[in-house]
Amino acid sequence: MSSTVFLKNKACTVNIEKGEIISFQKDDKEYIHQKGNKGWRNSDDEMFPVIGPTSKNNFRVHTKNGDAILDQHGLLRELEYDLVSSDDNSAKFIKKYIKNTFVNNSKFPVKSTEENLSWPFDFSFEKNFTLENDILNIEFIINSIEGMPFMLGYHPAFMLSNTGNETLIYNDTKITLADVYKAGANAFPILNADKIILKNIDRNDLEITTKGFHNFMLWTEVDNMLCIEPITQYTSHTDQKFSEENMRLSTGKNSFSVSIKIL
Repeated sequence: MSSTVFLKNKACTVNIEKGEIISFQKDDKEYIHQKGNKGWRNSDDEMFPVIGPTSKNNFRVHTKNGDAILDQHGLLRELEYDLVSSDDNSAKFIKKYIKNTFVNNSKFPVKSTEENLSWPFDFSFEKNFTLENDILNIEFIINSIEGMPFMLGYHPAFMLSNTGNETLIYNDTKITLADVYKAGANAFPILNADKIILKNIDRNDLEITTKGFHNFMLWTEVDNMLCIEPITQYTSHTDQKFSEENMRLSTGKNSFSVSIKIL
């Protein structure tokens, strides 16, 4: 079964490669940041089971099952998706992890002192796509033992006009790219919000609606791309230690969703 999937309907087309959205188009207009363009080497990713730079905690996360070794944004991104099924309008991918298995850290040795990462819990992580008219729905399902601590973030990157003039609206509040630049590597937090609108310059606006996350953060260093990231927690504004005391606890099966609508 191929790991590259094409979704299509009368309105839109989507290209998914190894579980990563690399294209979402309507009327020949691209809405996803393209690999190779300046800004970021990827086009979407997930942050799990932690969000943020664990270097401030010596790359250790304290749990009831012992200390985990995790780099920035966890270890899920180091695992590969398997394609479960697909058709013209949907696709299902999964990653599985066995507790305490060492995973190579792609940041080592240039950006990290940790060669291998590990997590003391089993889990499976599903990423399911459905294309309906002008809306791409993405569902995340995390299966684990009840009580496993975790954070979850989704990290998609959207194409901009390269003018620096795009704005965002949430809860009647306006944000400019200048505001995002000022936040730097910490990313710009949007707390207690489930919807945000990207006001585009040279293409239709985007409406991003979420369930289960309740927060966003925004990051970019360039005018041609913006990451609009649904997150369960914003960790960069504190000096908190990474510990399950600061994380959600699994109910056994936890579901989250993101809808990207071309307006």
